Amino acid sequence: MFTGLIADLGLLAAIERDGDGATLRVRTPLADALSIGDSIAVNGVCLTATRVSDGELEAQAIRETLARSTLGALAPGDPLNLELPLRADGRLGGHFVQGHVDGVGTVAEVRVEGFSRVLGIEADADLLRFVVEKGSITVDGVSLTVSALRGGGFEVSLIPETLERTTLGRAAVGEPVNLEVDILAKHVGKLLQKWEGV
Repeated sequence: MFTGLIADLGLLAAIERDGDGATLRVRTPLADALSIGDSIAVNGVCLTATRVSDGELEAQAIRETLARSTLGALAPGDPLNLELPLRADGRLGGHFVQGHVDGVGTVAEVRVEGFSRVLGIEADADLLRFVVEKGSITVDGVSLTVSALRGGGFEVSLIPETLERTTLGRAAVGEPVNLEVDILAKHVGKLLQKWEGV
């Protein structure tokens, strides 16, 4: 379980792909806080550390993960939003994030509003039914508030701190982003689906 508050902007040192998936080698000081078997969120995707060394970690992504996220399109040198799991005695500063990406959206618009930057993001209707104005959403692992709904998508407003500390500060039109909708919305949707079928 995560909160969507990014702890470090890491770097993809290498990625090795084969028929079974991909192995990512990530450079970050957060590696020093990990042991083999620990979880880490990489651009919003919960992965397991399979190797940890001084300032680097390795994690594997299976085919399902690569198909549902943007991890398969990464290249060495790409920056990564990284977060360690929430401790039971830690502060919940964002919202409950599982690191289970629901799908990939696309940045459709980038505009400046005062000192913030607004991203307009398009997504599939299957995901948008769980998105509400002023509700929570995770974009590339970052916990954000939906500032507005728009045809075929939604908007999020980014403060300077978020722009500086995450990859979203570099987001451009046409760029794919990992999306995880609020887990509570998914559970309510599932329950309503069952009741409608009764």
